Amino acid sequence: MDPSRRAFLRGAFLKGRDADGKPAPLRPPWAVEDFTDRCTRCEACLDACPEKVLRRGDGGFPELDVRERGCTFCAACVEACEPGALDTVRGIERRYRAVIGPTCLAKRAVTCRLCELACDDDAIGFALQRGGVATPLVDPGQCSGCGKCLNVCPSHAISLEERAG
Repeated sequence: MDPSRRAFLRGAFLKGRDADGKPAPLRPPWAVEDFTDRCTRCEACLDACPEKVLRRGDGGFPELDVRERGCTFCAACVEACEPGALDTVRGIERRYRAVIGPTCLAKRAVTCRLCELACDDDAIGFALQRGGVATPLVDPGQCSGCGKCLNVCPSHAISLEERAG
């Protein structure tokens, strides 16, 4: 992290932020710790991805973009990565987890369970509320971070957040 005052004032000290304070890019599944050093930006992983959830990001590095569809963790990107920037042994598959924000319709007393229906991992459930609408709960142990819930959310209340640790 950039220790400069400018980076601090831009919010770089916040978890999941880059040196300019913007949200850090979502790296592909199985990205290794030294991903930006190893990645040659050849785009072989982008071409290999059958779901097309990898896109060219800032600086030409691949980024995970699950706004339209989720990742199936098929590992085609890993097979295509010759420099070893993506590795099923050294990299992190379940790097992210879903987080449901305050704009969620269910949290605003409107019945909606689209995220639960989209979740193949059964990581999203709803807690019944006496006299109210059931509210969503994400089981971080079950959530793979695939992003399938993001594209079905009508209020765009769901985001992916890097797991702690």
